Amino acid sequence: MTDEALITQARGGDMDALDALVRRHQSWVFNLALRMVWRREVAEDATQEILIKAVTHLGSFECRSQFSTWLHRIAVNHLLNVRKSEMEEKAMTFTDMADSLDSIPDEALPDSHAPSVETQVLVQEARLGCITAMLMCLDRRQRLAFILGEVFGESSETAAAALDVTPANFRQLLSRARQDLYQFMNEKCGLVNTANPCRCAKKARGFMREGWLDPTNLQFSKDRIASVQRHSAPQLDELESMDRQHAELYHMQPMLAGPDLADRLRGILASSGFDRN
Repeated sequence: MTDEALITQARGGDMDALDALVRRHQSWVFNLALRMVWRREVAEDATQEILIKAVTHLGSFECRSQFSTWLHRIAVNHLLNVRKSEMEEKAMTFTDMADSLDSIPDEALPDSHAPSVETQVLVQEARLGCITAMLMCLDRRQRLAFILGEVFGESSETAAAALDVTPANFRQLLSRARQDLYQFMNEKCGLVNTANPCRCAKKARGFMREGWLDPTNLQFSKDRIASVQRHSAPQLDELESMDRQHAELYHMQPMLAGPDLADRLRGILASSGFDRN
């Protein structure tokens, strides 16, 4: 069923249609939130708050645009204005990030010559956690521009509408975010520049000791469902000549299923006496 058909039925009181609509879009919202706030539990709370805003204002959706466009605007507004996350409170700069990485000694994980599945997952968790933490060095608007344009591959027109800026302004935001990330990763990250000593497998044990990586509570790897595929073919002209390997690391970051919030939202709506009509 189309989003429009599900919306019509949900407005008529069909909770199953509302559940289906929520489940169709909740993973996109969760993945956006996770890359914005870094902590999984904070991202889950933000996702729930965004979806509550959407379903309780479903009557105001006039179907003049796609439902996904309308929902994305709600999500972006929420994440631009939500209270600062734990990572944002630290006001971490790229210099701070470099100092933190340098302070972690290089240590091999057990069985490094024949890594187990568990070890490989820990290394991947370290990699994904580290490159996501780098996003926290960008301000919120640059971070959103990079996630929408580079990670999710949205066109400049679609992403600009979500951010409520012109396509030209969006391209400027994305360009600055790309340049800042590239400069840092080209100087520090061994995944981008093989001359750099920083390697995920050597840092994972130190990340665990610092509490940045919890093997019992993985933030980025435990429910991987697919690699992000590029949705938009056009490339932005101003950075065609730049080494894009750093951006590809983000582009290939796995999309996570995230929490299933449909049942939880149904309970919240029922307890609040919300009338969808």
